[in-house]
Amino acid sequence: MNEHTQQKIGVVGGGLMGHGIAYLFAAAGHHVNVFEPFSDMRNSLPQRLLAIVELLGDDPQLLTRIAAHDSLDSAMRGADWVFEAAPEKLPLKQEIFAAIEKLVAPSTILASNSSAIPSTEIGRHLAHRERMVGTHFWNPPHLVPLVEVIQNEKTSGEVVERTMQMLRRAGKVPVHVRRDIPGFVGNRLQHAMKREAITLVAAGVCDAETVDVVVREGFGARTAVLGPMEQSDLVGLDLQLMSPKCCMAISTARQGRTRSCATRSRPASLA
Repeated sequence: MNEHTQQKIGVVGGGLMGHGIAYLFAAAGHHVNVFEPFSDMRNSLPQRLLAIVELLGDDPQLLTRIAAHDSLDSAMRGADWVFEAAPEKLPLKQEIFAAIEKLVAPSTILASNSSAIPSTEIGRHLAHRERMVGTHFWNPPHLVPLVEVIQNEKTSGEVVERTMQMLRRAGKVPVHVRRDIPGFVGNRLQHAMKREAITLVAAGVCDAETVDVVVREGFGARTAVLGPMEQSDLVGLDLQLMSPKCCMAISTARQGRTRSCATRSRPASLA
């Protein structure tokens, strides 16, 4: 199969994420079948896709490459790739992929757009687990470049590489997540900051509005062009090591204990 030619893409779910995923692959020249079981979502799909066309100034003709289906069988028939964008419920996702596996070829790559559930668990009962991979698109998927490609305990290296190449050709920025942990990379970073934000407000350091202003008007804009590891290199590792020690010393002197505001929020398990 030549992945530089038009592919047949199956998308499960035509909702918030699914319609954007369908759009970006159609815009890249592929034919996309969307399975959407709910008639109201299925009927509104053309209008929601057209809104993206108008937003991006694209050619409306690309929408002719997207077809909505009320049958999983017809939507998945002949698919080279499947991207699942169903609700975040593990039993539902497992049921969907069990059904899909019976409809597609053994070579079809099966990708889950879960934002937190490991694809190891989603595909645990599949016969061909090596072709199961996580592809965490960010909302809205037709605008946000990043896609986390998560290699689970059975995913083959070839499937990871083919998936990343496919996404690059569709204009995305894929990253390889080598361990299939809950939340992956992006959401774990987001929620680490949220845990600290909640701790600061709960401790009376500031109110919620102040937290949001500090992020928006402070380091938030900088993170769009400079990641946390790059920022550490920019300011110097000596300073990075000094700052938490200074905060800890001040906290110890004031409170008579070694537990700082930062250490109250424990990181989530990497298991």
